[in-house]
Amino acid sequence: MLRFLSVFITLCIASVLISLLGFDLKYENYWSYHGIFLLIFLSLFPRLALLFSSIPFGGFFWWLGFLFFPRYLIATLATIHYWHKNPLLVTIAWFIAISGESTEKYYIKRRVYYKKTRRPIDEDVIDVEAKSY
Repeated sequence: MLRFLSVFITLCIASVLISLLGFDLKYENYWSYHGIFLLIFLSLFPRLALLFSSIPFGGFFWWLGFLFFPRYLIATLATIHYWHKNPLLVTIAWFIAISGESTEKYYIKRRVYYKKTRRPIDEDVIDVEAKSY
């Protein structure tokens, strides 16, 4: 819940800054350029879909997002390009990004095992007290 709240606050701050600084957001329609199959591949295989699709790429932050948080990158690009024409699609992209990243990290942590090595206990050990002279 804390992660969702922090992403929501970040998006609110970003939208206020975008409107105050006068950034020109695109007024494009998603369905004019892409189809349902790209949506499916973006949600199931985000890195492969980003790499082999017609989505523009490049820049330092794009590559950081591609390597570490691909679903957040997709949601951010969707927000920049399609927010005005397809707000429902962008909202779904953010829900998939938040839930997909947290679920992926949960299962990765669950699959990693740290094997604790213990010494075998030898039951034939006899305690001897030594006398010092």
